[in-house]
Amino acid sequence: MHWPDPLDAPGAPPQAEPPPGCPAAHPDSVPLSGLEFQQTPSQLYRSLRREHGPIAPVLLDGGIPAWLVLGYSEVSYVTSHDELFARDSRRWNQWAAIPADWPLLPYVGHQPSVLFAEGAEHQRRAGVITQALEAVDQFELAHDCRQIAEQLIDAFAGSGGAELMAAYAHALPMRAAVQMCGMPAGGADTEELVRDLRVSLDAAEGDDPVSAYVRVQERIQRLVTDKRARPGSDVTSRMLGHPAGLADDEIVQDLISVIAAAQQPTANWICNTLRLLLTDDRFALNVSGGRLSVGQALNEVLWLDTPTQNFIGRWAVRDTQLGGRHIRAGDCLVLGLAAANTDPQIWPDGHIGAENSAHLSFSNGEHRCPYPAPLLADVIARTAVETLLERLPDVVLAVPPGELRWRPSIWMRGLTALPVEFTPVVG
Repeated sequence: MHWPDPLDAPGAPPQAEPPPGCPAAHPDSVPLSGLEFQQTPSQLYRSLRREHGPIAPVLLDGGIPAWLVLGYSEVSYVTSHDELFARDSRRWNQWAAIPADWPLLPYVGHQPSVLFAEGAEHQRRAGVITQALEAVDQFELAHDCRQIAEQLIDAFAGSGGAELMAAYAHALPMRAAVQMCGMPAGGADTEELVRDLRVSLDAAEGDDPVSAYVRVQERIQRLVTDKRARPGSDVTSRMLGHPAGLADDEIVQDLISVIAAAQQPTANWICNTLRLLLTDDRFALNVSGGRLSVGQALNEVLWLDTPTQNFIGRWAVRDTQLGGRHIRAGDCLVLGLAAANTDPQIWPDGHIGAENSAHLSFSNGEHRCPYPAPLLADVIARTAVETLLERLPDVVLAVPPGELRWRPSIWMRGLTALPVEFTPVVG
C-alpha cells in the first residue's frame, strides 16, 4: 500500500514500551530534512550514495538515528526478508528517546492495523483486503471515476482557470475510494466524510485534524455496522463476509488504511503526471487525447517523481549486515523508494527506462500494496488525467514551470498547487 504523509498524521500518538538501551547516532549521520530534500531530493540521494553507498546513516526529526536504504537491490532485499526486517515497530531501540509529541509517532507507534501486522496475522488481514479489492470491477470503477471527474470539472470549467490540486486531484481519488467502500455517491454524509478525510490526511492552516480523524473513525464504524446489517456489492461488505472473520474494529482500522492509501498518493500521482504533461515538450504534440502518452507519463512519474518518496519503515529483528553496514537489532530502516528507482546500478547509462514497470513505487514483498491496489490506483489516475485533457484540451499552466513548488516533505512527492488556465467551457 501507499501511505499518507507522516507530516499530516492525525490522531493521538500510540504508545509503546521503550526497550532498554538507545544506541547513539552514527557520526556521519545526515539530517533527513532541509530545502534540498524538499525541492530537489534526487540530487541529495546522489550525494548520499556517493558518500555512504547504498545505506546512509540519517537523523529523523529531533535527531533520532535511522538508516536510509538507497539501493534498489538493498530495498528489494529488505522488503523480501521479513524475518530480518519486520514491520512491528515495538522492536525499535530508540523508544526511550522519542518524545510524546514527536511528529512521526502516529506512523511508527504500533497500531492494531494490517500495516503493523506480521506473519500469519498479516497474511490473514492482507488476504481479506486483497480479495475484497480483487472483486472490484475495473470498468465500473472507471465509469464511476469518469462521473466524479465530470462533476468536479463542471464546477470550474466555466471560469477559465483552476487550482487542480484542491479542486480536482485530491478530491477525485477520495470520492472514488469512499464510494468503492460502500458510501453512496453524492450524499451529504459522503461529502462530510470526504471533507473530514481531507482534513485528517492533509490539514490546512486552521483545520483540526484530530477532531476530523475522530469523526472519520466514527463514520467508518457506522458504515461497518450498516454493512454488517445490510451488505452490498462493495469492499466493506466483502471484508465483513470474508471467511477469516475479522472483528468490526479490525475492519474499521484496515478500511481507514485502504482509504488513506488510495487518496493522498493517488492524488499526487495524478498531479505529478499532469505537471509532466504540461511542462515536458515530449508530450506537447499529442497531449490532448493521446492515451498512449498519458500511460507513458503515468509510468514515468512512478520512476522519477513517485508519490511515496520514502517510507518509515522496517525494524531489524537481529544484528545483521546490509550494504556493507552493521545493522543492530532494533534499528529503524527508512525505505528510500525514490532513490532506489533512480539507482545507477540498475540504470548504468544514466537513462531511466520509464517504459518498464519494475519500479518500487508500490514497495515489494509481503507488505507491498496488495496486488489489485496498483491496478485500481492506475484506473483512478488514468481516468482523472484523460478526462481532464478531453474536457479541457487547451489547458496550460497559469504560472511558469519554475514557480511550481513541491510540498515541504521528505515522505511524499507532490506539488503545493497546480494552477492552470483554459478556454472557459459553458454547459
